[in-house]
Amino acid sequence: MALAPELIPRRTLRGSVTALPLKLLPEPLAIARLAADAEVPGWAWRGSFVSVTRTATELSVVASTAAVPVHATAERTPDGDFGPPTGPAWRALRVEGTLDFGLTGVLAGLAVPLADAGVSIFAVSTHDTDYVLVRDTQLTAALDALRRAGHTVT
Repeated sequence: MALAPELIPRRTLRGSVTALPLKLLPEPLAIARLAADAEVPGWAWRGSFVSVTRTATELSVVASTAAVPVHATAERTPDGDFGPPTGPAWRALRVEGTLDFGLTGVLAGLAVPLADAGVSIFAVSTHDTDYVLVRDTQLTAALDALRRAGHTVT
């Protein structure tokens, strides 16, 4: 589904996108790091949001906090420590609709106001859209910063 004409993002003078429609996903997420040559574990596929990325140096898995076993190296505690989950570590904001590959400045339009507010992010892109993950402890600050920048969050 492409963005409706009224949802086509506006741009700032620097080219970043403003006024994006965002959806806060309900599921708390963890970000796990495995060895580069590790098999993708079965637990990685549990939950409504999963991202698996392999590089020459690591295998990163973003998955439901509840799915990641205690022994897995994952950032999933509210204070960003590695270890057993004590609460949701990350929440995902999805850019609504399908983004054209030629559209530029989408992540900048989200990252700049979040950086200005001191909110760190973990970005994930798919074929259709972009997701920005923020720590649960910074969620209120993130939502406030994005709304001040002109984005809508539901």
